[in-house]
Formats: sequence, C-alpha cells, structure tokens
Amino acid sequence: MNLTLHVWRQPGPQASGRFETYRVEGVSEHASFLEMLDLLNENLTREGKEPVAFEHDCREGICGSCGMMVNGIPHGPDTLVATCQLHMRKFNDGDEIWVEPWRATPFPIIRDLVVDRSAFDRIIQAGGYVSVRTGSAPEANATPIPKRVADEAMDAAACIGCAACVAACPNASAMLFTAAKISHLGILPQGQPERYGRVLEMIAQHDLEGFGTCTNHGACQEACPKGISVDVIARLNRDLLVGTWKEAGV
Repeated sequence: MNLTLHVWRQPGPQASGRFETYRVEGVSEHASFLEMLDLLNENLTREGKEPVAFEHDCREGICGSCGMMVNGIPHGPDTLVATCQLHMRKFNDGDEIWVEPWRATPFPIIRDLVVDRSAFDRIIQAGGYVSVRTGSAPEANATPIPKRVADEAMDAAACIGCAACVAACPNASAMLFTAAKISHLGILPQGQPERYGRVLEMIAQHDLEGFGTCTNHGACQEACPKGISVDVIARLNRDLLVGTWKEAGV
C-alpha cells in the first residue's frame, strides 16, 4: 500500500506550524496506524530529517496517549478504537491522509502531533479521590454492591483520558471526560462522602482550564474509543444541581 501523508509539523509551542507532505510506500494493510508512522520516521531518519513527534505508550488502547486527528476524525475512521488500534486496512492504496494534533486551547501543542493534556490531570486532582481508611485490604463482601451499580461504575471508569471527546466537540468541552471521572466514584458507596463537593470542584477546574460548555451535541460519545455514553453527563448535571443547592444551604 502506497500513501501520501500530510502531517502537521510544529517544532515548539511558540513556533508556527504547517502541514508537510510525505510519501510512504510498502505499507502493510495489517500494520497499525502508529506502525505506519514508525515507517515514515525510519525513512525520515535515513534521509537525515527530523522524525515526526507523536505520543504512544501501551499501543493496546489502554493508556490514551496516542490521540490525533486522522482525516479530521479523532482516532481516525474506525469506531471504538484508539489511534494505536486503527489498522491500515481501513484505508486504500493511493489514499491521501491528513494527520494533525488535537485542536483545543487547553491542549497547547508541544511538538508536531504531541499536545499537553495535563489539564485533564488537574481536573482529576481537583476532586478525584475518596476519603476511606487505608491499610489492609477490606473483606470483599463487606460492602455489597448490586451488579447494575458495579457495571455502571465500570463503564464510566473505562475512560482512558485520550481527549477524543474534546477534539470532537464543537465547543471543545471536556464534559464527557469529567463526567466519567465523577461518575465512576460517585456511583459507588465508597464515593458518597465527597459526591457533591467533588462535582463542584471538578467542574470549577474544568471551566478554569478553558474547556467549553456542553450543548448536547453528542459528538463526544461517537468519538469515544471506549463507547462511554452521554448518560454520564446527565448524571453529572443532576449531581451538580444538588451540590449547588447544598452549598447554598437550600
């Protein structure tokens, strides 16, 4: 498979960026998208040129670091996969592919396809904890949790923080991410003591970081590689309303 790539190149946060065009030949349809970029970088290195910077770690759809826009779509044309799980069989011989980083003010570009997603870390730090006693492991059956509740919490906890939801949202909102992180703690009994304070603190940090508001577009759940539903946003809004009332003493 022979491809023409248009890749965003930007040497630093303050530098001007631009698309550069490369030809990559002999790409296997069984290769992942990141393996195709590896092949591109091998060619660039042999030519004495600077390789394309992009993030990756597990390459198993777990770490969430490989996010990039592929032909204007977060993580590319496949569904329920991160970029590392996107395979070249989703493309055709002779295709032109445009590759660029996430586009959101809270995610400044570090270099090429790498953006600073530490805004997500600060949102989690704002309220992502539970105040339970530590020590030896508790008895597994000490706190009975219905399967439906456990399943809902696990569905929310599946979020890998890749930021595809932000990239897909026309408002650059991180509400799906924030709601998932709030929900996986707030659904379980262990998360109840901080439930309403947590949502107030994490939403305040979300807004402070410069993310937009949610207008129920639904693009976030379509782009999410873990299939997290906007139902978690509805749950967040309910807890936010109750938390606001409690803070006001209503």
